[in-house]
Amino acid sequence: MKPILGLSLFVWASTLVMGNAAANDPVEDSEDAPAPVVEVPVAQKRKAPKAPPEIPADIPHELDVAYLEGDRNEKADLYLPLSVPAGQKVPALILIHGGGFNDGDKRRYREINFGTNAAKRGYLAMSINYKLRKTKGQVTWPQCVYDVKEAVRWLKQNADKYHIDPDRIGAMGGSAGGNLASMLALTGPDDGFEGEGSRTNISTRIACVIDLYGAVDLMTYKSDRPRPDTNKPEMAMFNKTKAEAPELYRKGSPTSYVRTLSAPLLMIHGTGDTVVLPNQSQLLRSKLMEVGLPCPEYTISNQAEADALKEKLSRDRNALILIPEAPHTFDLEVRMSREGPVVMDIADLVFAWLDQHLKPGASSDESTRSGPSNQKSK
Repeated sequence: MKPILGLSLFVWASTLVMGNAAANDPVEDSEDAPAPVVEVPVAQKRKAPKAPPEIPADIPHELDVAYLEGDRNEKADLYLPLSVPAGQKVPALILIHGGGFNDGDKRRYREINFGTNAAKRGYLAMSINYKLRKTKGQVTWPQCVYDVKEAVRWLKQNADKYHIDPDRIGAMGGSAGGNLASMLALTGPDDGFEGEGSRTNISTRIACVIDLYGAVDLMTYKSDRPRPDTNKPEMAMFNKTKAEAPELYRKGSPTSYVRTLSAPLLMIHGTGDTVVLPNQSQLLRSKLMEVGLPCPEYTISNQAEADALKEKLSRDRNALILIPEAPHTFDLEVRMSREGPVVMDIADLVFAWLDQHLKPGASSDESTRSGPSNQKSK
C-alpha cells in the first residue's frame, strides 16, 4: 500500500460540501471546501466513486474507540506510536477535523496525514469526531467544545493503558478544528466549558496547540465566498445570527480568552485563503502580544525556507507561520491546487515545534504546559 502522505489533500475537499444534514435542511458549504462544486457532464458522473481513505497498514491503529460517555455515535481513531523504547511514556496529540462545525470526519486525508506523521515520530495520535449539526435548528455549540475537552480527559484516564505521559498532551486542528484546538489552549475551568459527566474531576489542561487556518474571532469572521441568504446564521452551530446573539459569537471566539498563562500556540495560515481570511490568525497573534506573550510572524515560500525555520521555530512558545498564496485546507504537504505538486513538506517544521513542548526533553515549566490560568486579558 502506498504511503498516504503522497495523496493530494484536495481529493477529499470537494466531498465536504455534501454535509450530513437532512434533505430538507441543506447545511451551508463546509468551511473546509476550497472551491464550489461545479456541474460536470453526465459521462463524467458515471465514474466509479473513489475509495475512502485508509490508514496505512504499517501504522498500528485502533478504529472507532468510544471516548465519550453515554451512548454517543462520535468515536475516535488511535494512531499508535512506532519505535518506543520499553518503559518510556509517549506524548499524545489530539487531532480535530474541520468542516464548518457541520461536516467533516476523523478519518479524512488531512487527519490521516497528521496521524501517520505523528505515529512515525513516536506520538500517540487520537483523531476524534465531535458533535456536528445534522438537522434544521439544531444547536451544537458548546457541546463540540465539551467533546474536545472530553478527549483530553479520556487520554489522561487511559494514560497507563497506552503508556501516555498525561502532562504531554497536545492538540492540532484545521479550520473548525483550529477553532476548537485554540479553545483547548486558551480556556480554563472558570470559562464554563468543562461540561458534565463522571470525569469532570480530571483536568483538561493541555501542553500545546497547533491551529491551522481556524476562524478564531467569530465577531469579525467573514469569508470571501458570497452568502446568498444573509438571514441565515453566520455560524449554524448557534442557530442564531450575529445580530441576534453577539454574546454567543464572542463566547465561541478563542480570542476572548487570551491570558498571560496559556498553552503554547502555533498558527499556520495561507495568504490565499478566501474561506477563513488570514487576518483571523493575525488577530489572535495581536491578542497574544497585547498580554505580553511574544508571537513572531514568519513567512515561508519554499522548502528551503521551511527547513531553515525549524531550529528558530522550536525555540518559540507562540508563533504565526504564513504561507504565501496557499489556499484553505492543506495538511503537512502544502499544495496550491487540487492536483498540483507539493510545494513544500512542513512535517519536520511542525514536529520540531511539537517536540519542544511534548517530548521528554521539553521544559517542565508549569506556566508553559499547565494551560490557562483564570486571569483574563482585558
